[in-house]
Amino acid sequence: MRPFSIAVSGKGGTGKTTLSALLVRALVDAGRTPVLAVDADPNSNLHEALGVRLHETLGCMRESEFRKNIPPGVARNDYIELCFRRALVEEKGFDLVAMGRPEGSGCYCFANDLLKTCMTLLRRDYRFIVIDNEAGMEHLSRGTIGIPDMIVIVSDPGTRGMRTAVRIRDLARSLGLSSVPVFLVINRFKGTDASAVAWEPFGVIPEDPEIEAAEIAGLPVGSLREGSIARKAVSQMAEKIIAIANEKIRD
Repeated sequence: MRPFSIAVSGKGGTGKTTLSALLVRALVDAGRTPVLAVDADPNSNLHEALGVRLHETLGCMRESEFRKNIPPGVARNDYIELCFRRALVEEKGFDLVAMGRPEGSGCYCFANDLLKTCMTLLRRDYRFIVIDNEAGMEHLSRGTIGIPDMIVIVSDPGTRGMRTAVRIRDLARSLGLSSVPVFLVINRFKGTDASAVAWEPFGVIPEDPEIEAAEIAGLPVGSLREGSIARKAVSQMAEKIIAIANEKIRD
């Protein structure tokens, strides 16, 4: 299977994780399963937004595990894939894998390599992959998540958010990803006219009091009721993404 992958990026605090969780739910509701949710942020919280329990992250895996503990007669790649699948959170319609933080004071190199290998080994099993990136473009610049089919930059309506969105778009082009479409999503929009932004938005998510209420109560935003403002907006975006994915398959 050749999945359609969506990399969600943007500056911190713009709602990347909220959009990622709602997008996963929308794709599942549309029957485009199985979906792989990838939490590529070391500060893992996509599982909380989706309302699932995370029992292990790639960052918790030790390098020695893949050097010393491979059972006799088992190929290294097969053993790595087994470890990855052990870290998967399996839910109805989607699975979740999280990068997480390395144990101790070690660097992120090994965790980044694991995430890259994980993306290569697991991607063939899914129809859609939604990648919740950390703020910035590190995973794209390092090639950790491969070349996505679509980059979605989340921004608030403010000027600083728009400037950051433009910088991320320009950086993606400079990294040789000019063939990858980059879309802008405006989050927490309170106005009525979204035309005065960096470029034409792919989607607009209005300010939704139900998201704030869920966050205050510690409830997963991914389980908002179907009629909520944010969920309806993301469902409309999911329909457009599905249409783009179908067009790519036909091409």
